[in-house]
Amino acid sequence: MIPLSIPNLAGNEWAYVKQCLDTGWVSSAGKFVNQFEDEVRGFTGAGHAIACMNGTAALHVAQIIAGVGPGDLVIAPNITFVATLNSISYTGAEAILLDTNPATWQLDLDVLERFFEEECELTDQGLIHKADGKTIKAVMPVHVLGNMCDMARLSELCTRVSAPIIEDSTEALGSTFRGKHAGTFGLFGTSSFNGNKIITTGGGGMIFTNDADLAARAKHLTTTAKTDPLDYFHDEVGYNYRLVNILAAVGVAQMEQLSGIIETKKFIDEYYRSELAGVGDIRFQKITDGVDANCWLFTFRTSRMRELLTYLNANGVQSRPFWTPMNQLPMYNGYRYYHVSDESSKLHAEAISIPSSSNLTETDLATVVATIKNFYAS
Repeated sequence: MIPLSIPNLAGNEWAYVKQCLDTGWVSSAGKFVNQFEDEVRGFTGAGHAIACMNGTAALHVAQIIAGVGPGDLVIAPNITFVATLNSISYTGAEAILLDTNPATWQLDLDVLERFFEEECELTDQGLIHKADGKTIKAVMPVHVLGNMCDMARLSELCTRVSAPIIEDSTEALGSTFRGKHAGTFGLFGTSSFNGNKIITTGGGGMIFTNDADLAARAKHLTTTAKTDPLDYFHDEVGYNYRLVNILAAVGVAQMEQLSGIIETKKFIDEYYRSELAGVGDIRFQKITDGVDANCWLFTFRTSRMRELLTYLNANGVQSRPFWTPMNQLPMYNGYRYYHVSDESSKLHAEAISIPSSSNLTETDLATVVATIKNFYAS
């Protein structure tokens, strides 16, 4: 089986983990946690980076600090991994779901602008959803597959209505818009280092912010809100979300390889786009001007998605469908969904992800392409 998206652990991972084991520094204290934060911060250009246990934890804490709480609303795209919505639920807030751009598969900014104009009112108490009087506390764009929407326009729209941006940039390490890194446009950004991401720490996530006070609060909350380590004094409800040293050690080794991994991902993207152009009814995700995507996971659209999915997996090419739209999940199907033509459902019915691991050989890639072409020729 040619795998879909597996880690590339070809660097100093063993050596750095062994240092943790040899010294006994395996938990949340240790040099690799700070080093990993520094290296990710330097790579992204973020003012501050706070390492935590996963991307969901990063989104959860970012919302708490942004003031999201019970009875509030957060705008999110209907097409995303479920962690986006779960993190909103953890705060006691609800999501308002917006449709997806049919070309880029990102949050549709035309729909967002119409929503602000038609459904919301800016008051002294904040941005109010007129239908129920609830406050919209944040807008959470998701950089789907490492692509990005027009962040300049999104920033302008949100500034106009005083709505802070919390970027779910968990798939977008290495992606930029007009030279600025994903996760650094809003009040907060986040990253994920799950096993299938562009680099991994097994689990792991990162919170980005350019505000020193917000960064200090994020670190405080993710370390159980401890103010006195000797007497174990905690001044509020905190979370045991801090990344541990042994996983951060893997992250440091992965950061040493990141530039090469991104280069390989871009080669894979170019290869597939070239070799699959004109095959069947395949259509590619559009990368708009100004976006330099990390090409994390190659995905395309076809009306024969389910047939192709079955065929590829049966013939040794691991593939998967896109996420189920959030409004089709039982716990979120009662949420408001603002759309014009329900592009989210269409995308879900047609999108398929194919092998994109950075350690695939050209022979692997050629096999994937040949298998897809055989399907359409049969």
